[in-house]
Amino acid sequence: MTDTQRNPTDTSGTLDEALERIHLSGPERDGWLSNHAPMAIEALVRHGHARVAHRWLDTYRPKLEDMPGSVAPVTALNWQEALGDISRVADWTAFFERETADRPWRTVLAEWWPRLLPGIAAGATHGVIRVGHAVRTLLEGEETAPRVRELAHALGYWAARHQPLPALARLAPAPDAAAALDRVPLIADQDGGIRSRFEQLTGLTGFPDWPGRAPAGPEAARAAIEELVRAATHRYATHGHADPIMLVHAATAPNAVLRTLPALPGTLWTPSLRAAWAASAAVTSAYGPREAQPVTEHLPTTQAAQAAQATPAAHAAPVAQAASAAQHPQEVFERAAAHGDDHTIKFADTALDVGDAAALVAAGRAIELNTPAW
Repeated sequence: MTDTQRNPTDTSGTLDEALERIHLSGPERDGWLSNHAPMAIEALVRHGHARVAHRWLDTYRPKLEDMPGSVAPVTALNWQEALGDISRVADWTAFFERETADRPWRTVLAEWWPRLLPGIAAGATHGVIRVGHAVRTLLEGEETAPRVRELAHALGYWAARHQPLPALARLAPAPDAAAALDRVPLIADQDGGIRSRFEQLTGLTGFPDWPGRAPAGPEAARAAIEELVRAATHRYATHGHADPIMLVHAATAPNAVLRTLPALPGTLWTPSLRAAWAASAAVTSAYGPREAQPVTEHLPTTQAAQAAQATPAAHAAPVAQAASAAQHPQEVFERAAAHGDDHTIKFADTALDVGDAAALVAAGRAIELNTPAW
């Protein structure tokens, strides 16, 4: 197997070894920034780059901080008082380690998903994103101890940073996800960190009503989330310039929800759609530009046609004219891996999930916009 082939099962053991190293650290650094190592490493290994995973982690490891000390145990009786308290992250992590040791991880996830979902903005959406990466490894590969422990760490981080978004009115319905993202109103002052930006959401009239009526069952909800992920990924090609790091989350957060659905009861899929839309819209409002920026490079004719077909009309022309140097999916990911930036790697991973020409253009745009890690 070459480095450009997908290897979700990782028979080399690299992922488990890397996770054991990562679990010596806490989920944040510098007071707020999320530890992206488990997510980036999972994506690297999945897409056939296991041999560079430890080198990547060697470079990233000095940025990490130790897990904070325990305050008091989180229990089934007192968990509500600890929700959203980052000082309790070690307690939350220990709680979920106990839970997943005593019960099947799917049972724990199904119980806690609806409790945590209202706080999807936790850690700038990294709580749910980390859960999505962890669940994917468990669904597609062996349920090893480090992978189950990673889910516990991910859930613990989400619980400790739990951050509900303000309840906003539903504006006029949008015909599709791309139009809904286009119609998201921007906050007045796009300065400062994500907490101050999300606080400004209360000053908005509301978000577009998408997808409108409740989906006709779980599969319709899943299809709507897929549409949202595709639209947000495509949109990055023309709008990512406003904040190349933060705007990837408009796509990666709902994609994390999408990856988790197969492990959840169907009754949770429609609430998951609502939360995924709220997260994507909030990131778009907080960081999106007022004007699109066409990309200047050009696709080969056949790929330009594919991009135009795959992209809603409002964005078809600029995206169809755009290009990254390589347009084969695994070549695009190889460029992202060589680039080394954690957000770029994770966005390329989502773009490959979408899989069309416009998504690969967007991944190439992230490679161009973000600063290489090495």
